[in-house]
Amino acid sequence: METHDISVDGKFCDCDVVVDCKVGDPIPLEVKLTNWSKHSVGPFALTVTPYQDYQNGVHNYELHDAITFVGSNTFYIDSVKPTKNSVCFGALLFLYTGDFYLNIKFHEDNTSRELPLSWFCLPSVHIRAMEPVIQTKL
Repeated sequence: METHDISVDGKFCDCDVVVDCKVGDPIPLEVKLTNWSKHSVGPFALTVTPYQDYQNGVHNYELHDAITFVGSNTFYIDSVKPTKNSVCFGALLFLYTGDFYLNIKFHEDNTSRELPLSWFCLPSVHIRAMEPVIQTKL
């Protein structure tokens, strides 16, 4: 059995959770993969791709003006040994308000080692970017 934990801004994510964040603040992203199989897996790459869901079957992946990554959106992992884990750290910066989703995909660099199937079933992460609250002095 292989497990994965995804957190955005320190909050654990699954398909039922909406993470609220502020426009203009870097939002930490963490993906932790645990290998419970009896053999090492890797090398492989993990890519995080943001999109908007228009609720009519259309996904918009052209979000270059709305979201930027602090660093890269692709993480290269050499291998994960049995019972060990690998953690990918990144950050997102939302430039506009709205509802966004993160699609997390794996790419095998070595076809002789199959990645655990459960890793291909990562949930889409739902993030709601909101305007920052402006504090006024009284």
